Amino acid sequence: MKNLISIVVLFVCISVNAQDSSVSEQAKQKPKTQIVEAACGQCQFGMKGKGGCDLAVRIDGKAYFVDGTDINKHGDAHAADGFCSAIRKAEVVGEIKNDRFVVSSFKLLPTEVHDEHEGHKH
Repeated sequence: MKNLISIVVLFVCISVNAQDSSVSEQAKQKPKTQIVEAACGQCQFGMKGKGGCDLAVRIDGKAYFVDGTDINKHGDAHAADGFCSAIRKAEVVGEIKNDRFVVSSFKLLPTEVHDEHEGHKH
């Protein structure tokens, strides 16, 4: 009987330990970094907003307003290369929650400059 109880206790301990390690593996997984299109949701992506201009990203063809950063934190939105005038590329980390993109990292990538005389990028 003692052996049976010992085996059951050992089995339970192993099962609990296996569950703990799978949870810790999931906790270690970080949201991936991805390159997305970023612009003013209203001006460039045709989204309905609350008024004014709001930062949005387009992921897999679908646009989402952004939480966690602001359109004005990344330069003049109304400049020639600003979010209201152009769609830019950004490197982001975050996740979609409640049909919005909750960003934990947002890095605007430089615009590509073309040399009209030589026909290549700098």
